[in-house]
Amino acid sequence: MNTAATDNDDNVLLLTRPQDGCACLTLNRPQAMNALSLALRRALVRTLDTLAQDDSVRVLILTGAGRAFCAGLDLREIDPGAITGDAGTDVATALANFPRPVIGAVNGAAITGGLEVALACDLLIASSEARFADTHARIGVIPGWGLSQRLSRLIGIARAKEMAFSGNFVGAEQAERWGLVNRVTTPEQLMPQALALAADIASALPEMLPVYKRLIDDGHARSFAEGMALEQAATRDWAASLTPEVLRARREAVQARGRAQKG
Repeated sequence: MNTAATDNDDNVLLLTRPQDGCACLTLNRPQAMNALSLALRRALVRTLDTLAQDDSVRVLILTGAGRAFCAGLDLREIDPGAITGDAGTDVATALANFPRPVIGAVNGAAITGGLEVALACDLLIASSEARFADTHARIGVIPGWGLSQRLSRLIGIARAKEMAFSGNFVGAEQAERWGLVNRVTTPEQLMPQALALAADIASALPEMLPVYKRLIDDGHARSFAEGMALEQAATRDWAASLTPEVLRARREAVQARGRAQKG
């Protein structure tokens, strides 16, 4: 099923349901390298909010139409005093707060605000044609969607500073070496691999996905000791709802899946 999330009758965001448990959002301004116009930002936040309430969506894929993933904010229509926007246009926060896993399928350039959008996804699969750049220091704008904090935690502070201070592009293979993306594939295999991973994720226990995602994110934002305490508390709470019979059946299912994957 294909639908369009629109703003002012402009199909700037495409929503598809390519397989069970999976929704795919495509930034659809290819003529502008999917730059984040106000209409696109509003459509994306609104659609994410709607999908967050849909329990049939166990995993989300975000990608771009054409040759770019996202070129960042469309500065031609943005007032300098409103660059960060409000909750209705804050796409990075809407993505980071999405309760279930988000796969970024990076098909091309992810620049500045587009890099921030990518970093708000839970994991990234990149086409070999993908490129990443932080040009805030060249544009003269301070990041407002978490780039200064997320990137250094992901690839290390020195590499993040190199990207921030130089504005140079990082290619897909280098991004993989640095840990910016999970894997690199050919352009033709980008969506098939994203869909295959989405299917694996969607086959997990549906009630576990939002809980586990929140636990990882909340713990990562704290010290290691605080994160460990958070995990232990969550373990105690979750264990109260389990029975030996349930665990036995689930363990047998996991073992069978492991044997099938090995073969």
